[in-house]
Amino acid sequence: MAYQQEETIDLALEELARLKQEIEHKDAIIAQKDLIIAKQQRELFGTSSEHASRLNDQHELQTQEVQIARPDNLEVDKEIPQPIKVFAAARKKPCWKPFPTHYPRVPVVHPCPDVCECCKGRNLAYLGTDITETLEVKPREWKVLSHERPKMACRGCGHINQAPAPFHPTPRGRMGPNLLAMILSEKFNQHQPLNRQSERYAREGVDLSPSTLGDQVGACCKALQPLFERIEAHTLAAERLHGDDTTIPVMAADKTTIGRIWTYVRDDKPSGGPAPPAAIFYYSPNRKGEHPQNHLSKYKGILQADAYGGYGQLYEHGSIVEAGCWAHARRKFFELADLRQALVHPLAVEAVRQIDALLAIERELNGASLQERQRVRQDRSAPLVADLEAWMRGIKPKLAKHSEVAKAVDYMLKRWPAFVRFLEDGRVCMTNNAAERALRGIALGRKSWLFAGSDRGGERAAFMYSLIGTAKLNKVDPQAWLADVLGRIAEHPAKRLDELLPWNWKAAQQA
Repeated sequence: MAYQQEETIDLALEELARLKQEIEHKDAIIAQKDLIIAKQQRELFGTSSEHASRLNDQHELQTQEVQIARPDNLEVDKEIPQPIKVFAAARKKPCWKPFPTHYPRVPVVHPCPDVCECCKGRNLAYLGTDITETLEVKPREWKVLSHERPKMACRGCGHINQAPAPFHPTPRGRMGPNLLAMILSEKFNQHQPLNRQSERYAREGVDLSPSTLGDQVGACCKALQPLFERIEAHTLAAERLHGDDTTIPVMAADKTTIGRIWTYVRDDKPSGGPAPPAAIFYYSPNRKGEHPQNHLSKYKGILQADAYGGYGQLYEHGSIVEAGCWAHARRKFFELADLRQALVHPLAVEAVRQIDALLAIERELNGASLQERQRVRQDRSAPLVADLEAWMRGIKPKLAKHSEVAKAVDYMLKRWPAFVRFLEDGRVCMTNNAAERALRGIALGRKSWLFAGSDRGGERAAFMYSLIGTAKLNKVDPQAWLADVLGRIAEHPAKRLDELLPWNWKAAQQA
């Protein structure tokens, strides 16, 4: 009888353990789904800012050692939620800045009454004038240049003399360089599609169809090809490049496909280099690794990029050295530290705190010489990097294998030599922000023009982004530069074509 009771108790305990395990299994699934939903909600509705001020109390959150295993490889980290205080930023009182002094001043005089408003007397003395300035703009004015070429016949030999026909930037074109530059700048700098430009011009009484505008864009790309080649050569001659890519929807037969815009940026200013910055863009219909391999087939130097696998073959050849991006690594932790309070992971907050300490040192070195950057990094950054590595390797065995924090830690540790390369070489930057800034305009443009009309449209977009992006990096007004270049490039000597590059053009304008 006692034996049967013990057997019944054992069966009940086994059933209880099974139910408990099943509950924990389901809790693990729910917790994992909650984390996925929270990350998606942040991506869709949360702020894109990754400023450390959003995590004001991150230094008060203590790292907890956790290891939670679940059956069927469903593992999550169950942490005690810690409150994060977010304080509103102090807002400065808005105020008008003085208008530029080079703007013409048009006086508008408001005469003073001849009779005193108080006593009706006429004995008034002049005390001065109060001036209130109002900014105004003149509406766009269209005009047609009528080129007149008189013909003169020689009475002696009968030869007819006449001035040569005027030059147009595009073959058989009837648009001047200023109009072409405005169309290009509106489309690729201000992200206004050609159909919207056509509608706006029509409201002003000028009939320019989208197809006509598209043909002129293509003709301008052909005319500016020599400048693109020189910018490309200058960019790929850098000792360090920043590389990245982004998506671009492309119209297909019955749907849109996802193409890619690749960028490679040369920016030597952080390391005190004198060379002017430049950026080139390329288009591809997909994200296969063959595309960056073709772009950089002749390049030798340092490539600062994310962990995209397509760069792997470039690194294997040995001519290109990989440098990791700490901003990408930080973002993986920040996304876990910026979720709602119930899901905030203290380990992610601690990782962000340690990486921010390194980035703060790097900001002090912006523009310093190579020797100074390397000396300070060895003295101040190297110990922090060693502490961060020891901390991550210490917590990794205690984390669930498939947890989000473990994935962020693995992202860095698997590529650790690339991440610490900035300690050994002053030319290397800690982040790839230069390339991300270059792609920001495309991300904004996608919300306006929605998609490229074809692969050829994507190639033209990459071409013009290269010219306009390089002009902006050199603080040159793209529209003014394009207008001047389009008006001169056909007659400009090929040996002096470098004079039209944005940095040389700017210097000539300032001289």
